[in-house]
Amino acid sequence: MVPVIIAVLVTLVIAVPVAAIVATNIHEQKIKKIIGDADTKAKEITDKASKAAEELKREKLLEVKEESIRQKNELEKEARDRRAEAQRLEKRAQQKEEAVDKKAEAVEKREQNCNAREEELNRQKEKIAKLNEDRVRELERISGLTSEQAKEYLLKIVEDDVKHESALMIKEYESRAKEEADKKAREYVVNAIQRCAADYVAESTISVVQLPNDEMKGRIIGREGRNIRTLETMTGVDLIIDDTPEAVILSAFDPIRREIARIALEKLIIDGRIHPAKIEEMVEKAKKEVDTEIREEGEAACLEVGVPNIHPEMIKLLGRMKFRTSYGQNALKHSIEVAELSGLLASEIGLDVRMAKRAGLLHDIGKSVDHEMEGSHIQLGSDICRKYKESPIVINAVESHHGDVEPTSLIACIVQAADTISAARPGARRETLDAYTKRLKQLEDITNSFKGVEKSFAIQAGREVRVMVVPDQVNDAEMVLMAHDIAKRIEDEMEYPGQIKVNIIRESRVTDYAK
Repeated sequence: MVPVIIAVLVTLVIAVPVAAIVATNIHEQKIKKIIGDADTKAKEITDKASKAAEELKREKLLEVKEESIRQKNELEKEARDRRAEAQRLEKRAQQKEEAVDKKAEAVEKREQNCNAREEELNRQKEKIAKLNEDRVRELERISGLTSEQAKEYLLKIVEDDVKHESALMIKEYESRAKEEADKKAREYVVNAIQRCAADYVAESTISVVQLPNDEMKGRIIGREGRNIRTLETMTGVDLIIDDTPEAVILSAFDPIRREIARIALEKLIIDGRIHPAKIEEMVEKAKKEVDTEIREEGEAACLEVGVPNIHPEMIKLLGRMKFRTSYGQNALKHSIEVAELSGLLASEIGLDVRMAKRAGLLHDIGKSVDHEMEGSHIQLGSDICRKYKESPIVINAVESHHGDVEPTSLIACIVQAADTISAARPGARRETLDAYTKRLKQLEDITNSFKGVEKSFAIQAGREVRVMVVPDQVNDAEMVLMAHDIAKRIEDEMEYPGQIKVNIIRESRVTDYAK
């Protein structure tokens, strides 16, 4: 049994290595076969890739050759085009050069001709100068005058001729212009005046308060005059109690104070209780009523004229103008009238009617404070308009409506004309006799100061001045210039309503107007 086991073991020991070797050989053969197959396939793939690469290479070479041929053709074409363009430009430049050469030759020939002509002209000038000298010497010999004397004589003749011709031309042009301007001006002014109807009420410095009976006079005076003193002290108005039946006179140059006193006195009469405390109470009430009335009058004026958006303080100043007068003309009524006339004139010539009315209404706004503040009503009015941000057109109209400043717009000129129309219409204003006579005397003094004036007369209430000139000293041509000078000096040195007609009388008459 043991030997068998040993034999088996020996057999196993021998068989296992042999089997392993055999298995290994078989496995190696299989691996070699797989490797051989793989090499074959790899070789086939490599061959196919080489063939594909060769084909791709040939295709790309063909494409590159085709592209290079195409680019070569394009470059050759572009080169041909450039050569053609260069040849064309060269030909054009050559033609221009030939043209320039021709022009240069023509210019040179012309220059030579000009030089020849210039030389000929110089010879002619020298010849003319010599002939002129001979002529002057011959003229001096014949006339017995030197050239300077003859020149003065000719200048004098020419001056007289020019003066005469200029006077005739001035007269002709002015006559033609005045005919047209007067026609238009009359049309505009007449239309404006016909469409504007203004009432006129003369103001005075006194007010009369009617009393129910004469007993009331004693009660107004009071014990030892205390009531009348209190009323005069509170209002600044003089109470005149005289023999006039059932009436008391209030005297004051300030219409507002006089109106406050009138209202207070009427309230005291109605109440019946007249003593210092009641007087103070009624005066305060009267002041409030007058302030309210001032504001209402200003608003009514703006509404009547149709001018909106005026500052409330300016409305109060407009209302105060109801109690102001100028030569007897109510300032507020005058301003309303000027506003209406300005609007009508503006509509006639196609301007802004609302702006013209605004400028006309505010043109005398300075008169509401000129009795309280220093300065003319023109300066005060322009300051007020600037303070309350009025437009430059309105400010210029305020400054220029009396000619103190040059007007910068047609609306300012319209306001000037409307102010003159309102002030100069019959019955609008009163003038004192003293001011009237001084104005006429000044008018005659101005005209008499001119050389050649024999005498002058101011007629038609200062609306016309007739100037008699010495015929030997003033000729017909100089009369036109003298009329201008007199009118200009009247405008510069005098203040007057409307216009003044200047008549210069010699053997013929020349008329001009200072406007």
